[in-house]
Amino acid sequence: MIHSNRRARCAALAFSVAVALVAAPALAAQIGKCELYGKKGEFSLTPAKPGQLTVEVNLPAPGWWNGDTPETIKDGFEYCMAANIANRVGLDKVEVVNVAWDALVAGQTKDYDLALSQASITDERKKVVDFSVPYFNSDIGVLVKKGAKIDEKSIKSKIIGVQESTTGADFVQQKLKPSQPMKVFPDTPSMFTALQAGQIDVAMTDTAIVLGQASESKGKFAVVGQYNTGETYGGIYPKGSKNGATIDKVIEALKKDGTLAKLGAKYLAAAWGADPAKIPYFKL
Repeated sequence: MIHSNRRARCAALAFSVAVALVAAPALAAQIGKCELYGKKGEFSLTPAKPGQLTVEVNLPAPGWWNGDTPETIKDGFEYCMAANIANRVGLDKVEVVNVAWDALVAGQTKDYDLALSQASITDERKKVVDFSVPYFNSDIGVLVKKGAKIDEKSIKSKIIGVQESTTGADFVQQKLKPSQPMKVFPDTPSMFTALQAGQIDVAMTDTAIVLGQASESKGKFAVVGQYNTGETYGGIYPKGSKNGATIDKVIEALKKDGTLAKLGAKYLAAAWGADPAKIPYFKL
């Protein structure tokens, strides 16, 4: 009887170990809260920091990076895109580094593999950083306080806020050319705060970003229009990156197999609360 109980206990222990071994891969199939798709280690590279993919971003960026600090971010479109890139190159960790926007696009940061921060690909920026293949299409959106009567004609007489070193700032200055001097802010939070305080009439930056902010505002802000600019987002690499070509291949694979489409449906639609295709286009 004693031997029988011992055999039973051993059998139960063996079963528990087997279950744990079977369950382990499922637990490893996530980075943060991100589902991972495709074959792990399909591609290879030598990361800037051993054992991890180091990714820079300018926070906050709701929908793209869900959280206000690197430590709190576990999902979002660009975070999970980074997680899937890490998985495809055989890495289990993504380190998020929050950096200043102007330093990022000026090529002044270092020791990273990739930056994902809704950065539009421009010839001017290509002089100091390298870009990945495009992964998202974006236009310039018009954010106002709820109820403000602003259309494509009246906007040119309003005080418009922009973020420095962005394509939105270039667009307002070079294309829209409002009669009032535009106000330039170092980051989007200060621009949105100025809009709420009535210091500016309009905040303009990427449609994706202002839609996210309108949703976050709980009805205080609304996106009343957008301008078709034909812009695309690209990841940023350090100038001359040896890993750029490999990460480009991974991004192309993520587009081809539908991974990016899944991330967009899961994170961006929820964060925006609106279909960008239904936002009217203003004419210059």
